[in-house]
Amino acid sequence: MKRSDFFFQLPEELIAQTPAPQRDGARLLVVDPRDHSIRHTSIRELPGLVPRGTLCVPNDVKVRHARLFLRRAGGGEGEALLLRALPDGSFEAMVRPGSRLKPGKTAQVVDPQSGSPLAELLIEETLEEGLRRVRVVQGGQPLDWDAVDRIGRLPLPPYITHLAGEEDEGRYQTVYRAEEGEAVAAPTAGLHFTEALIDQLRARECQWEPVRLHVGLGTFRPMTADHLDGHVMHQERYEIPESTAQALEPVLRNRKRPLMAVGTTSLRTLESAWDGELLKRGGSTRLFIRPGYHLKTADLLLTNFHLPESTLFVLVSTILGLDFAQEAYAEAIRERYRFFSYGDAMLILNAR
Repeated sequence: MKRSDFFFQLPEELIAQTPAPQRDGARLLVVDPRDHSIRHTSIRELPGLVPRGTLCVPNDVKVRHARLFLRRAGGGEGEALLLRALPDGSFEAMVRPGSRLKPGKTAQVVDPQSGSPLAELLIEETLEEGLRRVRVVQGGQPLDWDAVDRIGRLPLPPYITHLAGEEDEGRYQTVYRAEEGEAVAAPTAGLHFTEALIDQLRARECQWEPVRLHVGLGTFRPMTADHLDGHVMHQERYEIPESTAQALEPVLRNRKRPLMAVGTTSLRTLESAWDGELLKRGGSTRLFIRPGYHLKTADLLLTNFHLPESTLFVLVSTILGLDFAQEAYAEAIRERYRFFSYGDAMLILNAR
């Protein structure tokens, strides 16, 4: 299939620039591919829409302050997005402009507002897909993730036009996030949850058992190939805690209780790890869920609305069928739903 098959026209004003006043204040489009039904409700009604006893699987990864603003040696500006830490203390990173930030070059890491120098970025090596191996140094000492967290900014998606500020610090993380992880984008379906909403699910005998996918390029990098066959997903790491594995095994083997994936990153983790048995508790995935793929795990999927021609809209179209996915998105646009990371949500019933 062609990338262009997954295009839709989205009015720019529907791209949410800020979160809803309350986390659980988003609207919710409920769709069922079995009967092609579409109905409108809100996130606050989610506990009553999820079958009693459902196993809910969110992604509890922490978003890192992985966006670094640079001043190059000649005075020009640049940016680095740190994607993951490497064993030797360096990072895999996207840098801009790549033509000026080649191996052997250095740049100052600066405060984007005051311009004050914070650290130094050393470009050490060119990696696959135009990425760089870089090292962040302060006072002669290399910085790890915890130290980078103190000088970097949250990497808000490029369609959010403001610089990450105080509101984003709280709202671009989930309330249940772990203190570990190296995600460079939020698992956005999880941003809608409050502790109270999770408690309401538990009151309906639903379990809440997280996995952790370290969100990186595999999730958000745009497709550039004209055909889906030409797109290769970037590798992302995942982990499944022991308690989650113990909950998953009987549910997926016996199918006596439904499973809801909270977000596409959770779904891709589950689909990568399960093949009639839990293959492993941690690993990496390049899984591209595209037409022809049949889900093995989730009965329900909660997800935000995705970019046109993105791998995530391809995923939704795989579950719903392309025509119904386009119909559901057209309905959301007609009803002025808010799109993307800070936007409203969709609950897909009967996903398998």
